[in-house]
Parts: sequence; structure tokens; C-alpha cells
Amino acid sequence: MDHTTRISPPARTGQVSLVGAGPGDAELLTVRAARRIAEADAIVYDHLVGDGILELARADAQRIYVGKEAGNHALPQEEINRLLVKLAGQGLSVVRLKGGDPFIFGRGGEEMQELVEAGIACEVVPGVTAASGMAACTGIPLTHRDHAQTLVFTTGHLKDGTVNLDWEALARPHQTVVIYMGLGALEIICSELIAHGLPADTPAAVVHAASTPRQRMVTSPIRSLPATVRAAGLRTPSLIVIGPVVDLHHVLCPATVEALALTA
Repeated sequence: MDHTTRISPPARTGQVSLVGAGPGDAELLTVRAARRIAEADAIVYDHLVGDGILELARADAQRIYVGKEAGNHALPQEEINRLLVKLAGQGLSVVRLKGGDPFIFGRGGEEMQELVEAGIACEVVPGVTAASGMAACTGIPLTHRDHAQTLVFTTGHLKDGTVNLDWEALARPHQTVVIYMGLGALEIICSELIAHGLPADTPAAVVHAASTPRQRMVTSPIRSLPATVRAAGLRTPSLIVIGPVVDLHHVLCPATVEALALTA
């Protein structure tokens, strides 16, 4: 009788890549991001992932939509965290694909914490964040030696749903402020900034769906920005940009558009 003990090979250990999909244009993906998407067994993605990016995935890869839109979350964040742990626990190579960069208002830090605590191997693949993608497509430089020596990224609402931001810091001169996820609180944002010392004629813009064919943009002094946005009917996803650099759009945007036309 054969009493040889047969040892089963260890189960394959899964891993998760937190991948930044960039601002929307598939051509702005990094090479590593494209490779991770093509290799993945499962892709967990949100609604800000641009058209064409999922086409890079294998035909047999699982595609799981967990999109988070204002007031309409397909899955709460806590369930997304658990889903990533579960998929990796099944031995899968998982890509958590999100618009922009995972660590810039992408909740990548929260997801990575959960994965690390569960003992799951994970990595971050950075992406072009929405602000820099917007700057390239609109001719609004985020910094400029003559106009903005400081650049501030902030969210337009806190975790508790309030808009209790650091208004004094945001209203300082000689800086550019880019506000993510702030369109729903635009009137509060503009009025608070003016109340805390920002001149009411400070140039400002709202850019919808930057870098995509749906891109739309309005500019106005901050005092009239809410009314301008309402008249234009802009919706999320949109970025708010505040500061003197917005005025450079009129000079730099035509050159940007011409260059894109030449390379298309």
C-alpha cells in the first residue's frame, strides 16, 4: 500500500493593482496602466473611466461596475473594499480602475489600507489626475511665475457631507485652487471665498468632462460663476478652477487646440 503523503501545491495568491485611468482620454493612460488592464483577471471600475479603456481588457476578464456618482453609488465604499479583498482571495489578479489618479481624491488610500490589513499584495499605478488633464486641454496652466506660485487641490465636500473647508487658506492671493467634486456646492464655495477675502473679480472656470469629446467649459469672475454655470447647464463631472491663471486660457487655448489638430 502506498502511504506516500501528497502535498497539494499552495493556492495561488491574488493581488490588486490600484490603477489610475487618467482624466478620460484613453491615450493618456500610462504604459503600465495599459499593461495591468490587459493582464487582469477581474477589473473593478467606476463611471469616470474613459471610453475605450475597458477595451484593453481580456475578453474573459470579469468586469464589475462599482461607479460612484453624486447621490448614486452602485456600491458603498466599504463594500468595494471588501470586494477587492474577496476577489484577490480567490487568487485573481485584480485591477481597481478609477478615473484620474488613485491617490488624488480617488479613495485609493482607503482601499489600500483594507488590502494591507487583509494581507493582500497591492500596488498603485499612478494616473494623470483630472486637474493636469484639464490644464492641458484648456490652456489654463496650474502654476505660472507671474500669477500663481502655489497650487491647491481640494474636495468640494467633506466625508460628512458638509462644505466646511479651510476658506482662509483657499482665499489667499497668488495661487490656483482646483476643486474636485464641488459643483453641487458652487454657490456656497464662491460666496465663502469672497467673504474670506478673495476679490470678487478673481477669474474662475468650470470644466466639464475634461479631455473627452464631451468637454465643455465656462469662465467668469467668481462673483458670477454660479449663474454662468447654471445658464450653461453644466453637470458633473466638473472641475472648478479659481485664480488669475484662468485668464491665460484665452491666449493659450487656441494654440493648444491648433497643436491637437495637427497631431490628430
